[in-house]
Amino acid sequence: MSYGFGTLTVPRLPPRADQAAATTAKTRATRRFALNARTACFGSVLLALLGLFAGGGCHVPRPANNHEHEQILYSATTSDPKTFNPVLVTDSASGDAIGNLFEGLVKLNPLTTLPEPDLAKSWEISDGGRVVIFHLRRHVRWFDGKPLTARDVIFTMRVIYDPRVPNSMRPILTIDGKPIAVSAPDDYTVRMTMPRTFAPLLYSVGFEILPEHLLAADYEAGRFNRVWGINTPPAKIVGMGPYRMTRYVPSQLVAFRRNGGYWMRGPKGEKLPRLRGQRLLIVQDQNADYLRFLSGQTDVYSPRPEEVLDLSERAAKLHITVRKIGIDTGSLFFAFNRNPRHYVHHGVTDPKLHWFTDLNFLRALAHLVDKRAIANLCFHGLAVPAVSDVSPANKVFHNPNLKDYDYDPALAAKILDAAGYRLVRPGVRVDPHGNRLEFNLTTNTGVKTRDEMCAIFQQDLANVGIKVNYRPLEFTTLVEKLDSTFDWDCVLIGFTGTVEPNNAANFLRSSGNLHIWDPDQPKPATPWEAEIDRLLDEGTAEMDPAKRAPYYWRIQQILHDQLPIIETVRQQEFQAWKDSLEDFRPTVWGLYRPEWIEFRPD
Repeated sequence: MSYGFGTLTVPRLPPRADQAAATTAKTRATRRFALNARTACFGSVLLALLGLFAGGGCHVPRPANNHEHEQILYSATTSDPKTFNPVLVTDSASGDAIGNLFEGLVKLNPLTTLPEPDLAKSWEISDGGRVVIFHLRRHVRWFDGKPLTARDVIFTMRVIYDPRVPNSMRPILTIDGKPIAVSAPDDYTVRMTMPRTFAPLLYSVGFEILPEHLLAADYEAGRFNRVWGINTPPAKIVGMGPYRMTRYVPSQLVAFRRNGGYWMRGPKGEKLPRLRGQRLLIVQDQNADYLRFLSGQTDVYSPRPEEVLDLSERAAKLHITVRKIGIDTGSLFFAFNRNPRHYVHHGVTDPKLHWFTDLNFLRALAHLVDKRAIANLCFHGLAVPAVSDVSPANKVFHNPNLKDYDYDPALAAKILDAAGYRLVRPGVRVDPHGNRLEFNLTTNTGVKTRDEMCAIFQQDLANVGIKVNYRPLEFTTLVEKLDSTFDWDCVLIGFTGTVEPNNAANFLRSSGNLHIWDPDQPKPATPWEAEIDRLLDEGTAEMDPAKRAPYYWRIQQILHDQLPIIETVRQQEFQAWKDSLEDFRPTVWGLYRPEWIEFRPD
């Protein structure tokens, strides 16, 4: 799982095996931070904006462009990547930038939500599910012409399991504290032996395979964490996917061209991908992003709620298709920092740590999240209250039995009073030790819906005497605080969702790097976190999905009761694209057969 962009999801190519890393439509095997932090690149967008003002909001003329003739797909992302190293990615912008360069052993079919072959053309399961043998495709080559072999798979897993390499895959591929044993009987066969039956395996091996022949020396020298940074020339980033990166201009764009040696073939044996290239524009401002799509500068777009009706009414004139694709697969929530590394110094504990770990305090705040108002005012009615961490889009593993925390300010005040959080004068409430209830709230800059949600939350807390200082942060600064310095109090953030619930282990497990409220714990800090760890282990040992579901339903119940995160709403997702695109098939779990996408010739 990954931090999610929320309302600005743009499908990317191609989908990977349950890799919800995308926040874009590609589903990655990990959750990643996906915060909206676009760097502006206005130019003709400013002219279009002036045209809107001059015309009173009338139709923006679509300038001629050569996307169809060039067979180059233009889309937008919200921020610059942080790394080009697939193992180190925790943010969706980095996932967007490199997602087309690499592939995994298997990938997710977004229509069936079942795993299907990718670099592995087939596999066999034996010994009660403990052994899986993958047969690699022959003639798959890296961009430099070297063949992909089983050695690359073994090397990649060695890197993932190395504690010196921070990554989101290790919690997902660790079974009862043990790694999967991997061996290679020959260059095109990979044998994985697990300590016990491990049901999620086929949904967990969609991670990007790395070139052993290029990176082994740096890894052995302890330099792997500095390999393929954003200053690396694109030509030196060697994958085997459908596209090569040709150019990266910070705050402007990432450019790709078709990999002429890509292994996949189409229905008639033709080379894939059909597009000649892609341009990923980096656009910080949401309004600028919308105007780019209206003016024809981008070809696909995920409209904000307030734009859906306008786009739908103008679809024929704009020569676009606008389609509802379903409920958001991820979650958008408020989280409170419970990390002692931030709040305890020299034996002195900041009182905020007591508040943020006090269930009475958290329950009161859960009753102050006005989900109906958020859905109606921030999402124009195109959202529904979220109760569980797992989306209803996940038909098997979503727990439908949870009772939501009703919006009830009077009850919230009553809970606070009973717990000793006293209202000493209008607008001022203190804890049992006399400390004023005051904390900072943040989210990523540039997202109107999140600004509005935080404003509503801030006002509702002020009404019961809690002072909230709203301080949105630029993308890279916020990610640094969440990932490294842990210097934050409360955050509104989105996480992408996964079909396989164990692929959220980097978020759910107490030792996970994205266990946002207190990550990388050496041992569970609370009994309920220890129970979640145990349920994750037990759930992966059951092969029957129907019998596995109760384990994950229980995890959702624990999160709901203990409130390390407070759910808000889930957006109804829409997608818009040019009518000239063919075989563009978006779903909530990703694009179906993205390698087939092309522009219809004029």
